[in-house]
Amino acid sequence: MTESERERPTFAQAAKVWVLVGLWSFGGSAGQIATMHRLLVEKHKWVEESRFLHALNFCMLLPGPEAQQLATYLGWLLHRTRGGLVAGLMFVVPGFVFMMGMAGLYVGYRHLPTVDALFYGLKPAVLAVVVAALARIGRRALSRPYLVAIAVAALIGIFFFGLPFPAIMLAAGLLGYGVSRFAQSPAPAGTGGDEPAGPPSLWRGVAVAAPWLALWLVPVALLQLAGGAYGEIALFFSKLAVVGFGGAYAMLAYVAQQAVSVHHWLAPGEMLNGLGLAETTPGPLVLVNQFVGFLAGYRDPGALSPWLGGIAGAVVTVWATFAPTFLWVFVGAPYAEVLRRDAVLSGALAAITAAVVGVMLNLALWFALHVMFAHVGALRYGPLNLPWPDWSGFDPLAAMLAVFAMVAMMRFRLGMIPVLTAAAATGLVLKLALG
Repeated sequence: MTESERERPTFAQAAKVWVLVGLWSFGGSAGQIATMHRLLVEKHKWVEESRFLHALNFCMLLPGPEAQQLATYLGWLLHRTRGGLVAGLMFVVPGFVFMMGMAGLYVGYRHLPTVDALFYGLKPAVLAVVVAALARIGRRALSRPYLVAIAVAALIGIFFFGLPFPAIMLAAGLLGYGVSRFAQSPAPAGTGGDEPAGPPSLWRGVAVAAPWLALWLVPVALLQLAGGAYGEIALFFSKLAVVGFGGAYAMLAYVAQQAVSVHHWLAPGEMLNGLGLAETTPGPLVLVNQFVGFLAGYRDPGALSPWLGGIAGAVVTVWATFAPTFLWVFVGAPYAEVLRRDAVLSGALAAITAAVVGVMLNLALWFALHVMFAHVGALRYGPLNLPWPDWSGFDPLAAMLAVFAMVAMMRFRLGMIPVLTAAAATGLVLKLALG
């Protein structure tokens, strides 16, 4: 089915799906990309497969949370600016609300046995969602042997050697460009639909960028003038939004080091607690930044009470983290759409897609290790830097739940929501029964 043959959803129909995406986007960027692919490409067929992959390629090249940017891009494709706004906001708002509550409970109580039991079963099912999506996307994206080789190389580079994410994307793009240009075997460009007649003008880019820049930076500047912890929070996470390539996983170590050792917002080890909360709530994994901002504001509230300071710190953090993503997408998406009709550049983007599959597989492996093992350390041997689990902490029940969920989704074609619901209920029963 081509883009022109697809029935466009109404704005209200799309908004309902974006709310659902926001509520069920567990498992970090890989799980969230899987959720969007399942709902928009497979179930509703609102977005063509090649267009979804093209949008994913573009968003992987941007700084910041790629899954939220992908939602914004796809919302923009369906209903332009208002669609992108709803998609991007709904992707974040449910997770923001959950994380605010979890951060408050963490500060006040630190013990949530029932919630922990629910998410004990949910996380293995999310792993199954990720694996199923990787299988579907991989079958379509790795259509040539050299693309398979790029995916494997990307996985080896990032998993075994810790190569920088931007370097992997750049190398893949250059290789794909060379193959397309000199071997005359470009990947087919996207077809159909409502691509612009030509490249957008420079003035159009300036006109779109100006209000979004102001919307992002004016509050940051005002907080800087006011001084105090909130100005530090706004500036730190705004800088991170510009240089933070590779998604949340790539930024975690830097955020943890700066928050603990430089700004003293967190105690050692608390970043892992925040990561655990972010992994078990919907929304982008980068909402771990919200946890950092909440603790920073709670512990240095200025003229506010600690609780209001925590809320203010969380709001400032989320603003500085996500406001720039709308700028990058709304300015860049029209140019990215034009590139779909260039066969050589499409070949470069096809190679980037292959590398993205390898990177997503790396994220899936990282997630799988943390689902099935109580503790995951690191093994260094020369240039190798391997995640290394503590086998004494292997959880056979979590592994069994993951396998059952994979079989349910990939063999019996059960839907994502029934599988996630059943897994959460099973986890609750098992945890409470076994203590």
